[in-house]
Formats: sequence, structure tokens, C-alpha cells
Amino acid sequence: MFARILIVLLLAAGLEVGGDALVRMGLDGPKYWMAAGAITLFAYGVVVNTSGIDFNRLMGIYISLFFLVSQIISWALFGQVPDDRILLGGGMIVAGGLVIMLMA
Repeated sequence: MFARILIVLLLAAGLEVGGDALVRMGLDGPKYWMAAGAITLFAYGVVVNTSGIDFNRLMGIYISLFFLVSQIISWALFGQVPDDRILLGGGMIVAGGLVIMLMA
């Protein structure tokens, strides 16, 4: 069960962050990236809301994974390296997600 939840949430985070990145790329580039971003964000909504996980627990764990995936995408696509403040705050976000995941 835990592995299934983790896979669903990682997929959802990848779709949300990826969809946002596609929209961002479409703002300054080819407009079809924006359409691809919209489709990707819709897919995120379907995945996260059909997972069958309690919404409050889902969001607590998801936000941690979203932070991690967003930092990876930010670095890989846009060359943005997180500074110490982002790492410190993000560490707190991830710690909170771990508490929700492991204590629930």
C-alpha cells in the first residue's frame, strides 16, 4: 500500500511540476507548450483525485514530494540551484511530510 501511494504521488508531482514548466516555456516560446502544459495539469488533477487516499493525508505527503520534484525540475530545466534558505525551508517541508506519512 505504501509503495502504491508513493508512486501515485510522485507521478502526480511530476505531472504538476512538469505541466507548470511547460506553461512557463510556452509563455516565451512556442504556444503549443502552453497547451501541452494544460493537458499535463489536467492529468495531474485526475491522478491525484482518483488515488483513493484521504485528502488531508494526501496533501500533507504530496506537498513534500512536490517540493522535491519541483527543485529537481527547476535545476534540470531552468538551471536554478536552490540556495540555503530554500534548502532549510524545504527540509522543514519534507520533515513535515515524513511526520504525516510515518505517524499516521
